[in-house]
Amino acid sequence: MTDAECLELLRWAAPRLGLRYEGFRRVRGQVCKRVGRRMKALGVGGLAAYLQRLEDDPAERAMLDALCRVTISRFYRDHGVFDALREPLLPQVLEAARARGETVFRVWSAGCASGEEPYTLAVLFRWGLAPRFPDFRLELVATDADASLLERARRGCYRRPTLRELPSEWRSQAFEEREGELCLRPEYREGLDFRCEDLRQRMPEGPFHLVLCRNVAFTYFARPLQLELLGRLLARLVPGGLLALGAHESLPEGATGLGHAAGALPLFRREDPPR
Repeated sequence: MTDAECLELLRWAAPRLGLRYEGFRRVRGQVCKRVGRRMKALGVGGLAAYLQRLEDDPAERAMLDALCRVTISRFYRDHGVFDALREPLLPQVLEAARARGETVFRVWSAGCASGEEPYTLAVLFRWGLAPRFPDFRLELVATDADASLLERARRGCYRRPTLRELPSEWRSQAFEEREGELCLRPEYREGLDFRCEDLRQRMPEGPFHLVLCRNVAFTYFARPLQLELLGRLLARLVPGGLLALGAHESLPEGATGLGHAAGALPLFRREDPPR
């Protein structure tokens, strides 16, 4: 598939799948290689024929939607975000929760892929927060639309390069080597619930103290859909709760109800209007 054909495909797909083709600028080649392999497997003779098949076959459109999901994940990715969560943001959130009489720290990782992000939070909670908040337990819901990625997440075993940004002490304490991989110890899996859900269609019920929605909705989804989803995300945050986006993402124009929580980092705090 040529670059021009790739652009044509993404421009066709974007409005029909609720995507924005500009979000695929860095990963366009990867997506179109996948689509090229799919066309070859189907025996489709050229882009025009494949576009016609997409018009006629909803199941193939669903397949294309799956092919457009790009996963780049590792532990402690964008370390500045996790450093700021560890101190001072999450301690502030938990102090407020404690004052309300709460004892459960609730987190949602949306688009969790193969589990690196939610497990990072589990390790961070145990080593960075639990010593100061021993009265709290973690409940973390992790969702993704790809069932195969979730199976990898539930297995909880990773190659060493995936963990290179995780603090070395945490890595040695939380993982054990098994058949050439590093596998998360059972105690770090407690309180995690992996679910196969597409956040465009379904979201777990809140409220949550922290929602991580990084490198999915606010990169690849169309702007109107971003605003719609943001409203639903906001409704699932406790007052003063935190929303984390990807390092290169920003809130859509017209977004309200959130303020910057840590300078220029993509971390936002729910701000309720004064009564």
